Amino acid sequence: RKPNAAFMKKLTVSAALASVIGVGMAARTEVVSALWKYIKKHNLQDPKNRRNIIADEKLKPVFGGKNSVSMFEMTKHVSKHLK
Repeated sequence: RKPNAAFMKKLTVSAALASVIGVGMAARTEVVSALWKYIKKHNLQDPKNRRNIIADEKLKPVFGGKNSVSMFEMTKHVSKHLK
């Protein structure tokens, strides 16, 4: 199966998101992968409901100031930080 070119296109990452994942340009798939590495490294998944991510001080600006978001909501917030 051929990969979707839209997901592989390099996008500019906002300053708030770059402070979390550490890059200025990345494909959407790379951004999501790096974000999950950050979440797992800092143990930010809710222990009671693993589908929810608890925002630390670096993630709050990315998540629109929310303390917690679902993994599905996370992609919507991340999209706002990619151009």
